[in-house]
Amino acid sequence: MISKSKQKFRRLEKIAISVKSHRILRQLLKENPEIESLMHEANDKEAAVEAMRQWITPYFEKNPHAMAYYSNRKNGREAFDKLSWSDYGAIRLMDYIQNAGRIFEDLNLRGDLVGSNPIKYLWMAVKHGTGGANQHFFYDTLMLFRQIKGYSKREMPDRQKLQEWMDRHPSGLDEEIVKIRKHNRDRILKVIIEKMDAGELKSRRYQFGEGMTQEQKFLLASNWWKDTNFHLKFAIRSPKMLNEMLNNSLSTKTMELLHEAREAGIPFFVNPYYLSLLNVSEPGFAIGSDLAIRDYVIYSKQLIKEFGQIVAWEKEDIIEPGKPNAAGWILPTIHNLHRRYPEVAIMIPDTVGRACGGLCVSCQRMYDFQSGHLNFNLDKLKPKETWPQKLQKLMDYFEEDTQLRDILITGGDALMSSDKSMQPILQAVYEMAMRKKESNKNLPEGKKIAEITRVRLGTRLPVFLPQRITKELIAILADFKQKGTQAGIKQFVIQTHFETAMEVTPEVKTGIKMLLSAGWIITNQMVFTAASSRRGHTAKLRKVLNDIGVLTYYTFSVKGYKENSHNFATNERAVQEQLEEKEFGKINRKYNDIISSFAENAENMVENIQQLRKQADIPFLATDRNVLNLPGVGKSLTFRTIGISRHGRRILEFDHDNTRKHSPIIHEMGKVVIIESKSISEYLKQMEDIGEDKAEYESIFGYSIGETEPLQHIYQYPDYPFELTEEYTNLELCETFMDMAD
Repeated sequence: MISKSKQKFRRLEKIAISVKSHRILRQLLKENPEIESLMHEANDKEAAVEAMRQWITPYFEKNPHAMAYYSNRKNGREAFDKLSWSDYGAIRLMDYIQNAGRIFEDLNLRGDLVGSNPIKYLWMAVKHGTGGANQHFFYDTLMLFRQIKGYSKREMPDRQKLQEWMDRHPSGLDEEIVKIRKHNRDRILKVIIEKMDAGELKSRRYQFGEGMTQEQKFLLASNWWKDTNFHLKFAIRSPKMLNEMLNNSLSTKTMELLHEAREAGIPFFVNPYYLSLLNVSEPGFAIGSDLAIRDYVIYSKQLIKEFGQIVAWEKEDIIEPGKPNAAGWILPTIHNLHRRYPEVAIMIPDTVGRACGGLCVSCQRMYDFQSGHLNFNLDKLKPKETWPQKLQKLMDYFEEDTQLRDILITGGDALMSSDKSMQPILQAVYEMAMRKKESNKNLPEGKKIAEITRVRLGTRLPVFLPQRITKELIAILADFKQKGTQAGIKQFVIQTHFETAMEVTPEVKTGIKMLLSAGWIITNQMVFTAASSRRGHTAKLRKVLNDIGVLTYYTFSVKGYKENSHNFATNERAVQEQLEEKEFGKINRKYNDIISSFAENAENMVENIQQLRKQADIPFLATDRNVLNLPGVGKSLTFRTIGISRHGRRILEFDHDNTRKHSPIIHEMGKVVIIESKSISEYLKQMEDIGEDKAEYESIFGYSIGETEPLQHIYQYPDYPFELTEEYTNLELCETFMDMAD
């Protein structure tokens, strides 16, 4: 394999660079004549790399803090915040030099090998006009030298500019948007009625009486719209039906893609309510306002092409019975439990909660869909007779674990489970938590085990189907909180996923208010897609969510390889958003106690958030952290750009988040290398194609370093009034290390 790759690399070295690349290179050399001299004087690539090292070394002699950060003598958020704009560039160039010649497996190219030797590519282009690098590589390199030499400056936006960006993005609560969605709802209902009359859609539960007029049918169907089961029953599962529901507004190209996806076996599932959030024509006052939703419904060409070849992003998704997962954890059942961290376990019930109320295009479960698993056949996902036994086995696992204190019940979607299925799950968790608390009374200090302090329900139904939030559900949640508090549980969290302020509708606002009344706080995990990465978009979402009582928790970079490249916004844009937009919602440490108390008073969340924003004079609470789910173990945005491919795709080396507790395995795993699926130039072209001004994003090229933000106080675990054991249970590392070494 290596020899074949070397042959490929030699062939690439002989490829002439394009005319456009020549023009960018000419500009680079014009601005940096000393670099041109260095390249011409070097007799080979090794000499060129060494010459570049000597050229950049004086920079570090004049800037000792940059050198300390580069050499890891100083690291962490505090050291990162002290770096200058030029420091970023100098560190990147030194990392390029230090990692010159490294070869990486690129799962964007189905495991093909990719090399990184930027100085070599530059030397070959200058000396011979060859090397195979394209214009994206040369433009990125041009911007790098401008940054180092101070030719490009980072102009930080002010609050007025941020507000201008936010104002570009409407909310689903805006009066005009509400009117559009009502019209969409009426149109969709009329299509459903027509198809029921024609016998194309049938249901034993939803039927029209004989002799009913069209007006009577519409009134009845409008009442059905308030019922979750109606939306699941009449969910759209085919391109043809989707187009009809959207008034045949989809383009020929889009329909061809959807049919290709269907033939490839990619599932399709969107419910009528969520579909009503899509525009059938662009409103003049809000052009492109539904793009973030549309990109979550409509499949991309890249996904269709890669389907069948998608590999698991997270190593924990690959589980063998009887063996520990990638983090070293032994699991009682491979289908019902995921685990990365000592303190947290993800529980997936054998109920309809394994499904979702819709399908997000970027869903990591596309990996599983390839084998026909985790589909949307809701009848097959009803609880089996074996589920009560599995549930007890899971509770035994939690009860006996020495470190586990946080259970995230998800799927799929936790709230897809019926009330009848949900209640015994929560009851089992309560009883298990109570037993842990009681057993600790007989254990000495230093030997006591972790008690359950946090229970979360992972769900997108407040967004996909707010109709699911009923008085009956609220009663179940309120009852669990009352009992759970007696068992020592202090944090009750609904963890949801809003992607855009356009998903926040009057129905959503009502549902969120009901959930808060049960005493559960609501946190949001957003996926930072290309459409949602537009300037001001995420900031506007934070504000609108705060307005209805939701706190932001994570802003995730899109994970996955080539299959998700359409929706991928580069990690550099995530850092840019963090430092140039989210910064305006940064909460001063003096308010830590105030925000920590929010969880104890969820019922008054809206008023509490509003009061804190006013007191701190900030437009929103930036309680979320920008992170990437690593294809190793854990979440992080701590990275350095150590290389770049010939096509301008950056190669990032991630370190683990040192602000939280990890499985001991990370000390053996080391750092994680990720090759981005598109260059920054390609990302900016995509932004331009959807109407953005590239000039507003230009500083993105300079963000080649990231540091994970500290966890907000409201999300920290409460302290135990006792000394916890250092012993780990359910952990087996040796065999895992051996497998990794193999």
